[in-house]
Amino acid sequence: MKKKCLLHICCAPCATQTIECLNSEYSITGYFYNPNIEPLAEYNLRLDALFKLNSIVNIDLFIGDYDNRYWRKVIKGFENDKEGGKRCELCIDLRLKNAAYFASALKIKYYTTTLSISPYKNYELIKTLGEQYAKEYNIVFIAEDFKKNGGYKKSIELSKKYELYRQKYCGCKIQ
Repeated sequence: MKKKCLLHICCAPCATQTIECLNSEYSITGYFYNPNIEPLAEYNLRLDALFKLNSIVNIDLFIGDYDNRYWRKVIKGFENDKEGGKRCELCIDLRLKNAAYFASALKIKYYTTTLSISPYKNYELIKTLGEQYAKEYNIVFIAEDFKKNGGYKKSIELSKKYELYRQKYCGCKIQ
């Protein structure tokens, strides 16, 4: 019997290869929580792409609240940071904490995120925060750098194969 894993999903393209990596060992529950995505029309495009992917991969899927105002409160003072700066750290922190809480609430022992497949995201930061919240919520963070072994390239190929919408930026449009 497979172990259950909550997968925080930032977008469908990043989820493609991540799901393939996890699928042999885990029963995956997807969790789309991204209050940073702007504008709302972009958020909806990404959500629609995830629904399309889920019609192919068929995992349990939950959609978190879209509370962009709260996200803006969290990153206040860092709105003008470049990608990879303090704003990103705060954003990743918010999403991983929320995912850990949600996994715990669902009584799912393992959790991870698609964020580490991006070459633009700091894996060490993701790992540190993921493990911090795993400890806080008494669960386990699967510390996997999904971009390794060509993971990011594979996610692009799978996105094309499945004809998924691929965004041109991470999520926030503040810059």
